[in-house]
Amino acid sequence: MAEALPSDSPARSGPLGARWLLVAAAVVVVVAGLRAAAPILLPFAVATFLALLSFPVVAWLVGLRVRLSLAVLVTVLAEVGLLLVAGLVMSGAFNEFARAAPGYLEQIVRRLREAAAALELRGVDVSDWFAVERIDPSSLVDFAGGVLGGTVKGVASVVSFMTLILIILVCLLFEGAGLPEKLRRALGPSDRSLRYLAGVTGEIQRFLGVKTTVSAVTGVLLGTWVWALDVPFPLVWGMLAFLLNFIPAIGSILAAVPPVLLSLVVHGPGRAAIVAAGYLVVNFLLGNLLEPLFMGRRFGLSTLVVFLSLMFWGWVWGPIGMLLSVPLTMIVKITLEQSPDLRWIALLLGPNDRLPPLEPLED
Repeated sequence: MAEALPSDSPARSGPLGARWLLVAAAVVVVVAGLRAAAPILLPFAVATFLALLSFPVVAWLVGLRVRLSLAVLVTVLAEVGLLLVAGLVMSGAFNEFARAAPGYLEQIVRRLREAAAALELRGVDVSDWFAVERIDPSSLVDFAGGVLGGTVKGVASVVSFMTLILIILVCLLFEGAGLPEKLRRALGPSDRSLRYLAGVTGEIQRFLGVKTTVSAVTGVLLGTWVWALDVPFPLVWGMLAFLLNFIPAIGSILAAVPPVLLSLVVHGPGRAAIVAAGYLVVNFLLGNLLEPLFMGRRFGLSTLVVFLSLMFWGWVWGPIGMLLSVPLTMIVKITLEQSPDLRWIALLLGPNDRLPPLEPLED
Protein backbone atom coordinates (compact mmCIF):
# COMPACT_ATOMS: atom_id res chain seq x y z
CA MET A 1 0.00 0.00 0.00
CA ALA A 2 1.39 3.42 -1.00
CA GLU A 3 2.51 5.73 1.78
CA ALA A 4 0.40 8.89 2.21
CA LEU A 5 2.12 12.13 1.29
CA PRO A 6 2.63 14.68 4.05
CA SER A 7 0.51 17.84 3.91
CA ASP A 8 3.55 20.05 3.19
CA SER A 9 4.84 17.85 0.37
CA PRO A 10 5.44 19.71 -2.94
CA ALA A 11 3.65 16.91 -4.77
CA ARG A 12 0.57 17.48 -2.64
CA SER A 13 0.56 21.25 -2.35
CA GLY A 14 1.57 21.88 -5.96
CA PRO A 15 4.13 24.33 -7.33
CA LEU A 16 3.92 27.86 -5.97
CA GLY A 17 3.79 29.36 -9.47
CA ALA A 18 0.81 27.21 -10.43
CA ARG A 19 -1.13 28.34 -7.36
CA TRP A 20 -0.46 32.02 -8.12
CA LEU A 21 -1.49 31.43 -11.72
CA LEU A 22 -4.75 29.93 -10.49
CA VAL A 23 -5.35 32.94 -8.24
CA ALA A 24 -4.64 35.34 -11.13
CA ALA A 25 -7.06 33.43 -13.37
CA ALA A 26 -9.75 33.62 -10.68
CA VAL A 27 -9.22 37.39 -10.36
CA VAL A 28 -9.59 37.83 -14.12
CA VAL A 29 -12.84 35.84 -14.08
CA VAL A 30 -14.23 37.90 -11.16
CA VAL A 31 -13.31 41.22 -12.81
CA ALA A 32 -14.87 40.13 -16.10
CA GLY A 33 -18.01 39.13 -14.21
CA LEU A 34 -18.16 42.50 -12.44
CA ARG A 35 -17.95 44.34 -15.75
CA ALA A 36 -20.43 42.10 -17.56
CA ALA A 37 -22.96 42.29 -14.71
CA ALA A 38 -22.69 46.09 -14.31
CA PRO A 39 -26.39 46.75 -15.15
CA ILE A 40 -27.34 44.60 -12.14
CA LEU A 41 -24.44 45.12 -9.74
CA LEU A 42 -24.17 48.90 -10.13
CA PRO A 43 -27.67 49.76 -8.83
CA PHE A 44 -27.26 47.09 -6.15
CA ALA A 45 -24.00 48.72 -4.99
CA VAL A 46 -25.60 52.19 -4.85
CA ALA A 47 -28.62 50.79 -3.00
CA THR A 48 -26.34 49.02 -0.53
CA PHE A 49 -24.56 52.29 0.31
CA LEU A 50 -27.90 54.01 0.82
CA ALA A 51 -29.12 51.11 2.96
CA LEU A 52 -26.05 51.26 5.19
CA LEU A 53 -26.70 54.98 5.71
CA SER A 54 -30.42 54.35 6.30
CA PHE A 55 -30.18 51.47 8.80
CA PRO A 56 -29.47 53.75 11.80
CA VAL A 57 -32.51 55.91 10.95
CA VAL A 58 -34.76 52.86 10.65
CA ALA A 59 -33.39 51.45 13.91
CA TRP A 60 -34.00 54.80 15.64
CA LEU A 61 -37.61 54.88 14.46
CA VAL A 62 -38.17 51.26 15.51
CA GLY A 63 -36.72 52.17 18.91
CA LEU A 64 -39.46 54.79 19.17
CA ARG A 65 -41.99 51.92 18.75
CA VAL A 66 -42.74 52.71 15.13
CA ARG A 67 -43.66 49.63 13.10
CA LEU A 68 -40.89 48.39 10.82
CA SER A 69 -42.93 48.84 7.65
CA LEU A 70 -43.78 52.43 8.59
CA ALA A 71 -40.17 53.17 9.60
CA VAL A 72 -38.87 51.91 6.25
CA LEU A 73 -41.58 53.85 4.39
CA VAL A 74 -40.80 57.10 6.22
CA THR A 75 -37.05 56.70 5.68
CA VAL A 76 -37.36 55.91 1.97
CA LEU A 77 -39.87 58.72 1.37
CA ALA A 78 -37.58 61.19 3.14
CA GLU A 79 -34.65 60.12 0.97
CA VAL A 80 -36.76 60.27 -2.21
CA GLY A 81 -38.02 63.74 -1.30
CA LEU A 82 -34.51 64.95 -0.60
CA LEU A 83 -33.23 63.53 -3.88
CA LEU A 84 -36.14 65.01 -5.84
CA VAL A 85 -35.65 68.49 -4.41
CA ALA A 86 -31.88 68.32 -4.98
CA GLY A 87 -32.44 66.90 -8.48
CA LEU A 88 -34.86 69.64 -9.50
CA VAL A 89 -32.60 72.40 -8.19
CA MET A 90 -29.48 70.92 -9.75
CA SER A 91 -31.27 70.19 -13.03
CA GLY A 92 -32.11 73.87 -13.45
CA ALA A 93 -28.56 74.88 -12.53
CA PHE A 94 -26.98 72.38 -14.93
CA ASN A 95 -29.30 73.39 -17.78
CA GLU A 96 -28.34 77.02 -17.28
CA PHE A 97 -24.67 76.05 -17.13
CA ALA A 98 -24.99 73.99 -20.34
CA ARG A 99 -26.44 76.99 -22.18
CA ALA A 100 -23.70 79.32 -20.96
CA ALA A 101 -20.79 76.86 -21.24
CA PRO A 102 -19.88 77.60 -24.92
CA GLY A 103 -19.43 81.31 -24.19
CA TYR A 104 -17.25 80.64 -21.15
CA LEU A 105 -15.17 78.11 -23.10
CA GLU A 106 -14.56 80.67 -25.82
CA GLN A 107 -13.39 83.16 -23.17
CA ILE A 108 -11.06 80.56 -21.65
CA VAL A 109 -9.56 79.76 -25.06
CA ARG A 110 -9.14 83.49 -25.77
CA ARG A 111 -7.34 83.99 -22.45
CA LEU A 112 -5.06 81.04 -23.23
CA ARG A 113 -4.24 82.47 -26.64
CA GLU A 114 -3.51 85.87 -25.13
CA ALA A 115 -1.22 84.31 -22.53
CA ALA A 116 0.55 82.29 -25.23
CA ALA A 117 1.02 85.41 -27.38
CA ALA A 118 2.44 87.33 -24.42
CA LEU A 119 4.94 84.55 -23.76
CA GLU A 120 5.90 84.43 -27.43
CA LEU A 121 6.67 88.18 -27.35
CA ARG A 122 9.03 87.55 -24.43
CA GLY A 123 10.88 84.88 -26.37
CA VAL A 124 9.25 81.86 -24.74
CA ASP A 125 8.30 79.23 -27.31
CA VAL A 126 5.10 77.56 -26.13
CA SER A 127 4.36 75.68 -29.34
CA ASP A 128 6.01 72.58 -27.93
CA TRP A 129 3.87 72.73 -24.75
CA PHE A 130 0.40 72.89 -26.27
CA ALA A 131 -1.19 74.09 -29.50
CA VAL A 132 -3.62 76.75 -28.35
CA GLU A 133 -4.64 77.61 -31.88
CA ARG A 134 -5.96 74.09 -32.34
CA ILE A 135 -8.36 74.30 -29.42
CA ASP A 136 -11.93 74.43 -30.72
CA PRO A 137 -14.51 75.46 -28.08
CA SER A 138 -17.33 73.76 -29.96
CA SER A 139 -15.46 70.45 -29.91
CA LEU A 140 -15.00 70.78 -26.13
CA VAL A 141 -18.74 71.32 -25.71
CA ASP A 142 -19.51 68.33 -27.93
CA PHE A 143 -17.06 66.21 -25.91
CA ALA A 144 -18.70 67.22 -22.61
CA GLY A 145 -22.12 66.46 -24.04
CA GLY A 146 -20.91 63.08 -25.25
CA VAL A 147 -19.57 62.21 -21.80
CA LEU A 148 -22.87 63.13 -20.15
CA GLY A 149 -24.85 61.30 -22.80
CA GLY A 150 -22.69 58.21 -22.42
CA THR A 151 -23.25 58.26 -18.67
CA VAL A 152 -27.01 58.33 -19.11
CA LYS A 153 -26.92 55.58 -21.72
CA GLY A 154 -24.70 53.48 -19.47
CA VAL A 155 -27.46 53.21 -16.87
CA ALA A 156 -30.21 52.85 -19.51
CA SER A 157 -32.04 55.89 -18.17
CA VAL A 158 -31.96 57.97 -15.00
CA VAL A 159 -35.57 57.17 -14.12
CA SER A 160 -35.29 53.40 -14.48
CA PHE A 161 -31.93 53.41 -12.71
CA MET A 162 -33.28 55.30 -9.68
CA THR A 163 -36.44 53.17 -9.61
CA LEU A 164 -34.38 50.00 -9.50
CA ILE A 165 -32.22 51.48 -6.73
CA LEU A 166 -35.30 52.34 -4.64
CA ILE A 167 -36.77 48.85 -5.05
CA ILE A 168 -33.50 47.23 -3.99
CA LEU A 169 -33.18 49.72 -1.11
CA VAL A 170 -36.60 48.86 0.29
CA CYS A 171 -35.84 45.13 0.07
CA LEU A 172 -32.48 45.60 1.80
CA LEU A 173 -34.00 47.64 4.63
CA PHE A 174 -36.69 45.03 5.31
CA GLU A 175 -34.20 42.18 5.03
CA GLY A 176 -31.57 43.92 7.13
CA ALA A 177 -33.93 44.31 10.07
CA GLY A 178 -34.24 40.56 10.53
CA LEU A 179 -30.83 39.49 9.24
CA PRO A 180 -29.01 39.47 12.63
CA GLU A 181 -31.60 37.13 14.12
CA LYS A 182 -31.44 34.86 11.08
CA LEU A 183 -27.67 34.67 11.35
CA ARG A 184 -27.83 33.90 15.08
CA ARG A 185 -30.22 31.02 14.45
CA ALA A 186 -28.27 29.73 11.45
CA LEU A 187 -24.76 29.99 12.89
CA GLY A 188 -25.39 29.89 16.62
CA PRO A 189 -25.33 32.78 19.12
CA SER A 190 -21.64 32.35 19.93
CA ASP A 191 -20.34 31.87 16.40
CA ARG A 192 -17.22 33.88 15.60
CA SER A 193 -18.59 34.89 12.20
CA LEU A 194 -21.32 36.96 13.86
CA ARG A 195 -18.80 39.15 15.65
CA TYR A 196 -16.79 39.48 12.44
CA LEU A 197 -19.84 40.58 10.39
CA ALA A 198 -21.00 42.93 13.13
CA GLY A 199 -17.57 44.55 13.33
CA VAL A 200 -17.29 44.97 9.55
CA THR A 201 -20.82 46.38 9.23
CA GLY A 202 -20.32 48.82 12.10
CA GLU A 203 -17.03 50.12 10.73
CA ILE A 204 -18.46 50.52 7.22
CA GLN A 205 -21.49 52.42 8.55
CA ARG A 206 -19.22 54.67 10.56
CA PHE A 207 -17.01 55.41 7.57
CA LEU A 208 -19.90 56.10 5.19
CA GLY A 209 -21.77 58.22 7.74
CA VAL A 210 -18.80 60.43 8.57
CA LYS A 211 -17.65 60.68 4.95
CA THR A 212 -21.12 61.64 3.71
CA THR A 213 -21.55 64.24 6.46
CA VAL A 214 -18.13 65.80 5.84
CA SER A 215 -18.76 65.80 2.08
CA ALA A 216 -22.11 67.54 2.57
CA VAL A 217 -20.52 70.18 4.81
CA THR A 218 -17.75 70.62 2.22
CA GLY A 219 -20.28 71.12 -0.56
CA VAL A 220 -22.30 73.65 1.44
CA LEU A 221 -19.25 75.66 2.53
CA LEU A 222 -17.65 75.79 -0.90
CA GLY A 223 -20.95 76.48 -2.65
CA THR A 224 -21.52 79.38 -0.26
CA TRP A 225 -17.93 80.55 -0.77
CA VAL A 226 -18.16 80.76 -4.57
CA TRP A 227 -21.63 82.35 -4.26
CA ALA A 228 -20.23 85.06 -1.97
CA LEU A 229 -17.44 85.71 -4.49
CA ASP A 230 -19.99 86.02 -7.31
CA VAL A 231 -18.75 82.99 -9.25
CA PRO A 232 -21.51 81.82 -11.66
CA PHE A 233 -23.37 78.56 -10.94
CA PRO A 234 -22.52 78.11 -7.24
CA LEU A 235 -24.98 75.20 -6.92
CA VAL A 236 -23.09 73.27 -9.58
CA TRP A 237 -19.74 73.79 -7.86
CA GLY A 238 -21.19 72.94 -4.44
CA MET A 239 -22.62 69.67 -5.74
CA LEU A 240 -19.36 68.91 -7.54
CA ALA A 241 -17.42 69.49 -4.30
CA PHE A 242 -19.82 67.17 -2.44
CA LEU A 243 -19.46 64.33 -4.95
CA LEU A 244 -15.71 64.58 -5.50
CA ASN A 245 -14.98 64.84 -1.77
CA PHE A 246 -15.51 61.06 -1.62
CA ILE A 247 -12.22 60.82 -3.54
CA PRO A 248 -9.35 61.72 -1.19
CA ALA A 249 -6.62 64.12 -2.35
CA ILE A 250 -7.46 63.96 -6.07
CA GLY A 251 -11.14 64.86 -5.69
CA SER A 252 -10.58 68.20 -3.98
CA ILE A 253 -8.19 69.28 -6.77
CA LEU A 254 -10.62 68.26 -9.50
CA ALA A 255 -13.49 70.06 -7.77
CA ALA A 256 -11.50 73.31 -7.52
CA VAL A 257 -10.33 73.57 -11.14
CA PRO A 258 -13.64 74.55 -12.89
CA PRO A 259 -14.73 77.34 -10.48
CA VAL A 260 -11.19 78.76 -10.34
CA LEU A 261 -10.96 78.85 -14.15
CA LEU A 262 -14.42 80.38 -14.40
CA SER A 263 -13.55 83.01 -11.81
CA LEU A 264 -10.36 83.76 -13.75
CA VAL A 265 -12.39 84.37 -16.90
CA VAL A 266 -15.18 86.39 -15.27
CA HIS A 267 -13.35 88.35 -12.54
CA GLY A 268 -9.63 88.07 -13.24
CA PRO A 269 -6.63 86.47 -11.49
CA GLY A 270 -7.14 88.22 -8.13
CA ARG A 271 -10.60 86.79 -7.53
CA ALA A 272 -9.51 83.40 -8.89
CA ALA A 273 -6.70 83.30 -6.31
CA ILE A 274 -9.19 84.03 -3.52
CA VAL A 275 -11.48 81.24 -4.75
CA ALA A 276 -8.54 78.82 -4.83
CA ALA A 277 -7.50 79.89 -1.32
CA GLY A 278 -11.01 79.14 -0.03
CA TYR A 279 -10.88 75.64 -1.51
CA LEU A 280 -7.49 75.03 0.07
CA VAL A 281 -8.63 76.19 3.52
CA VAL A 282 -11.92 74.26 3.53
CA ASN A 283 -10.40 71.03 2.24
CA PHE A 284 -7.47 71.28 4.66
CA LEU A 285 -9.63 71.96 7.72
CA LEU A 286 -12.27 69.35 6.95
CA GLY A 287 -10.09 66.73 5.29
CA ASN A 288 -7.07 66.86 7.59
CA LEU A 289 -8.56 67.96 10.92
CA LEU A 290 -12.30 67.37 11.23
CA GLU A 291 -12.61 64.13 9.28
CA PRO A 292 -9.75 62.30 11.04
CA LEU A 293 -11.11 63.55 14.38
CA PHE A 294 -14.44 61.73 13.90
CA MET A 295 -13.30 58.91 11.66
CA GLY A 296 -9.93 57.99 13.09
CA ARG A 297 -6.54 57.98 11.42
CA ARG A 298 -6.76 54.40 10.23
CA PHE A 299 -9.55 55.19 7.75
CA GLY A 300 -7.15 56.23 5.03
CA LEU A 301 -5.85 55.01 1.70
CA SER A 302 -2.56 55.39 -0.09
CA THR A 303 -2.60 58.00 -2.87
CA LEU A 304 -1.46 55.33 -5.32
CA VAL A 305 -4.31 53.04 -4.19
CA VAL A 306 -6.81 55.89 -4.67
CA PHE A 307 -5.55 56.52 -8.21
CA LEU A 308 -5.55 52.83 -9.13
CA SER A 309 -9.04 52.32 -7.66
CA LEU A 310 -10.31 55.26 -9.74
CA MET A 311 -8.89 53.68 -12.89
CA PHE A 312 -10.14 50.19 -12.04
CA TRP A 313 -13.70 50.99 -10.96
CA GLY A 314 -14.03 53.58 -13.71
CA TRP A 315 -13.09 50.94 -16.25
CA VAL A 316 -15.44 48.37 -14.71
CA TRP A 317 -18.52 50.54 -13.97
CA GLY A 318 -17.95 53.85 -15.75
CA PRO A 319 -18.36 57.33 -14.18
CA ILE A 320 -20.55 56.09 -11.32
CA GLY A 321 -17.93 53.45 -10.59
CA MET A 322 -15.35 56.23 -10.25
CA LEU A 323 -17.52 57.99 -7.67
CA LEU A 324 -17.94 54.71 -5.77
CA SER A 325 -14.30 53.67 -6.19
CA VAL A 326 -12.93 54.93 -2.89
CA PRO A 327 -15.91 53.77 -0.74
CA LEU A 328 -15.70 50.34 -2.38
CA THR A 329 -11.95 50.14 -1.80
CA MET A 330 -12.38 51.32 1.79
CA ILE A 331 -14.99 48.60 2.39
CA VAL A 332 -12.49 46.03 1.14
CA LYS A 333 -9.84 47.51 3.46
CA ILE A 334 -12.18 47.46 6.48
CA THR A 335 -13.15 43.86 5.73
CA LEU A 336 -9.50 42.84 5.53
CA GLU A 337 -8.69 44.65 8.80
CA GLN A 338 -11.19 42.50 10.66
CA SER A 339 -9.38 39.32 9.61
CA PRO A 340 -6.10 38.57 11.44
CA ASP A 341 -4.83 36.56 8.47
CA LEU A 342 -5.48 39.31 5.92
CA ARG A 343 -4.73 42.41 8.00
CA TRP A 344 -1.35 42.80 6.31
CA ILE A 345 -3.10 43.56 2.98
CA ALA A 346 -5.14 46.32 4.66
CA LEU A 347 -1.88 47.76 5.99
CA LEU A 348 -0.46 47.89 2.47
CA LEU A 349 -3.55 49.77 1.24
CA GLY A 350 -3.16 52.49 3.88
CA PRO A 351 -1.10 55.68 3.65
CA ASN A 352 2.55 55.77 4.69
CA ASP A 353 2.08 58.43 7.38
CA ARG A 354 -0.21 56.17 9.41
CA LEU A 355 2.04 53.14 9.69
CA PRO A 356 2.72 51.91 13.23
CA PRO A 357 6.32 52.22 14.38
CA LEU A 358 8.55 49.21 13.85
CA GLU A 359 9.72 47.33 16.91
CA PRO A 360 13.50 46.91 17.23
CA LEU A 361 14.90 43.56 16.22
CA GLU A 362 16.12 41.30 18.99
CA ASP A 363 19.72 40.12 18.92
